[in-house]
Amino acid sequence: MSRSDFAAPHWLVQLLRSKPVPVPWNMVARAVIALATPLAVAYAAGDIAVGALISTGALPTVLSEAAGAYRYRARRLGGATFAAAVGYLLGLLTGGMPAWSIPAVVVVAAVSALISAAGSNASVAGLQMFVFCVLGTAQHATGVHTELLFGYFCAGAGWGLLVALGTWTVRATSPERTAVAQVYIELAAMLSAEDEPTSRVARHQLTTAMSTAYDRLLIARSWLSGRDAAYRKLLNRLSATTPAVEASVATVNAGQRAPDEVIDYLTRVAASVLAAHPLPPAPKLDEDEDVDAVVAALYAGLARIGKLDDRERRKPVSPYRRVREWASSLASGPLTWLAALRLTVCVAVAEVVALMVPFERSYWITLTVGVVLKPDFGSVFGRAVLRGVGTVLGVGIGAVVLAFGAHGWVLVMLIAVFAGGAAVGKVRNYGMLGTFVTPLIILQMDLANTGSWNVVLARLIDTVIGCAIVLVVGYLLWPGSRRPRVGGRLADSFDTVAKYVKAAMLLTSTGEARLARSRARRGAYRALADLRTAFQQVIVEPSPAGRQAVAWWPVIAGLERVTDAVTEVGVTIGAGAPAPAPADIELITGALAELAAAVREQRDPDSVPMPDNPQLAGVVDQLGSTFDAVRGPDLVERSPLRLVRRFLPYHRRT
Repeated sequence: MSRSDFAAPHWLVQLLRSKPVPVPWNMVARAVIALATPLAVAYAAGDIAVGALISTGALPTVLSEAAGAYRYRARRLGGATFAAAVGYLLGLLTGGMPAWSIPAVVVVAAVSALISAAGSNASVAGLQMFVFCVLGTAQHATGVHTELLFGYFCAGAGWGLLVALGTWTVRATSPERTAVAQVYIELAAMLSAEDEPTSRVARHQLTTAMSTAYDRLLIARSWLSGRDAAYRKLLNRLSATTPAVEASVATVNAGQRAPDEVIDYLTRVAASVLAAHPLPPAPKLDEDEDVDAVVAALYAGLARIGKLDDRERRKPVSPYRRVREWASSLASGPLTWLAALRLTVCVAVAEVVALMVPFERSYWITLTVGVVLKPDFGSVFGRAVLRGVGTVLGVGIGAVVLAFGAHGWVLVMLIAVFAGGAAVGKVRNYGMLGTFVTPLIILQMDLANTGSWNVVLARLIDTVIGCAIVLVVGYLLWPGSRRPRVGGRLADSFDTVAKYVKAAMLLTSTGEARLARSRARRGAYRALADLRTAFQQVIVEPSPAGRQAVAWWPVIAGLERVTDAVTEVGVTIGAGAPAPAPADIELITGALAELAAAVREQRDPDSVPMPDNPQLAGVVDQLGSTFDAVRGPDLVERSPLRLVRRFLPYHRRT
């Protein structure tokens, strides 16, 4: 028997894997200050229970914290805190009266799911409203008046916002500068990669850096008036970098390594952007040196970085239009309604079960169900398992705290440790987040009472029951939960790349045409990045959907290579090469359309004619490999072992 026979299943490995991201020390510091300071002050004043209640008010900002521009973070954290306050007040007013609290929690669950369709910030706000509504229903047991409880919460919320946004006045442009500088760092990393797998990973990171930089700048202040010239300058700088990005992708796709002076220049540009200093002079080609079109385009792109593009200012979107778009998405989005219905049903079951459990304050059951089933946060199965594992570990930590009888300053230090761990777990792994949040909330919510082993045992059993409700009602018994059509997003990505082909393979003599090509390229690469994220969420499931996602993975890799080859052709056209004939472009887009249709209809793609054009040879070769990859996955139900063994080795190679 081989060692591989004892290896953990692929879905389990993916589930427990931590994201390889740096520790967010800024978030860790803010979480520690926001949550531990009220406890320390209250303990010094002689009433640590009040400090725990105030610290609870700061928790929404810690759980909702995200990297980004200050204006974006202010909207995100302000909305989440306001929603948490509304939910908390509703929970306080209905707590202790099941006839009122159960309908209130169920309705809040449904509303939180529906408003998630309005965007990321609305989704976070909806989650906080639900979580703190549930926590508010448990506060009647403290014996403190509702007015005081809500006042303490609001004081903590204000403190949390002050900690999160207090450095805005002295570091106003720092997040945007960091995001733009990261683009140049990732460019240098991609161009200096020694092998194809390393350059592939670097290109993924470059896509993420570009998307992050544009998001922060466009959301922050790109359309504002002249007093925000610093932000517009950064945006124009990023726009001027587009030719260098395209030429760099083309260079890597052609198998060439950029000269050291190019990599050194990009590194120095990143440092200059961070320090708000003038850019260094760009390297120039020797006039007597004979280089191909891709390298020439790379040097031309570097020269453009020092020149600022003048982008047209975006018009701000009115609140009325945003609400109308959200309502339109609800009307045309059955998946949102199904997710809301599933969350509502499971929360209702959890509330009924909580009434029958012989434990005081079994709100943790409903809390577990709501957090796991949040409709836009990935795999239900994966989150249920990680939530269970993380809570078991967290309860173990809480048991140790109680066993040693921690109190006073020791307790304040432990809250600080748990707060910092939650900030790290939020960006690394959902199970890690549960490991630190569980003892954190246990201490915050139960300091007003006398902590005991019964509290720890109750939280453990409540979490197991909540995860069981999710797995049985929300996953095993819910129609279609184990058979999602993961190929739909893949087919949409083929269509997005086809649009990019039409924009990239045309001569761009005007600024508007170049801007359209740039937007098409960003749209294609962003769609591919989102596609990878969606498939990684499904891969963690041991269901047919997870096995199907593993089988489709080589197709994603093939589509990325097709996109890179298209970028290379577009760069050579921009450097003076003739554009392909319209008939050849039509053959390329037709092949992509056939691949999209085959994925949607779950069939093998038909053979289609390909252009006989040396300029498009790289694109044709990658399309041929993608056709072979699409013909690989068997979409009919098959043995899990056969499917994974057949396609997992190829996934590892790509």
